[in-house]
Amino acid sequence: MKTIKSMFTSSINHSPSSINHSPSSIIHQPLYIALLLVTVLIGCSKNENTNDKKPIAKEYWTCTMHPQVHMDRPGACPICGMDLIKKVVDEKEEPTTDKDMANMVTLSGNKQVLANVSTVVVKKENLLPLDSFTVNLAQGEGPRRYVRLDAVLKMSDDAKAPEFEARKPQIRDTIISILNTKRADDLLKKEGKTYLKEEIKASINSFLVDGRVEDIYYISFQIN
Repeated sequence: MKTIKSMFTSSINHSPSSINHSPSSIIHQPLYIALLLVTVLIGCSKNENTNDKKPIAKEYWTCTMHPQVHMDRPGACPICGMDLIKKVVDEKEEPTTDKDMANMVTLSGNKQVLANVSTVVVKKENLLPLDSFTVNLAQGEGPRRYVRLDAVLKMSDDAKAPEFEARKPQIRDTIISILNTKRADDLLKKEGKTYLKEEIKASINSFLVDGRVEDIYYISFQIN
């Protein structure tokens, strides 16, 4: 594109023989130059407005332990499983170079589904550990055998810790009485251990006032 200076120079350097001295020509030349100036000024103004635009805020979810993970919605970190946190940044803060993008993990909604990324509500369980048991088993064939048991009771949300503490002797007596009726062969099988859980749960729940035993977790189960 010709600059304004070159256009002025071109107009001034015309030879006299090529200049049109008609009245219309004398009027049109200044008008043409004025229009050209207006066009240039408008173009400069647009460029300034473009540069003055404020950066658009963008939000994404990332992991505090793995900031290279970027997702477009809440969820869990695909690396460590921690809950993602929301972050809002300006576009100018977004990485633009290959070096910045090298270690970034970005998953769209569809990719998150394919990667089996999902969110779950973590609920704190009401767990009550029991003291260790060493109990003689029912006499079977061969020498007398005994069981060593460590277990934790999973209680319902409405269970009260004071009642559990007060009834600990009763709970232990109930479990010992049930174990005394079992033979080693019964408890060596998976089905036998599962049935023992159900039997202990039912017996303890029969005398609890607040709450109930929902499950029993074996920490240690040894038969000697």
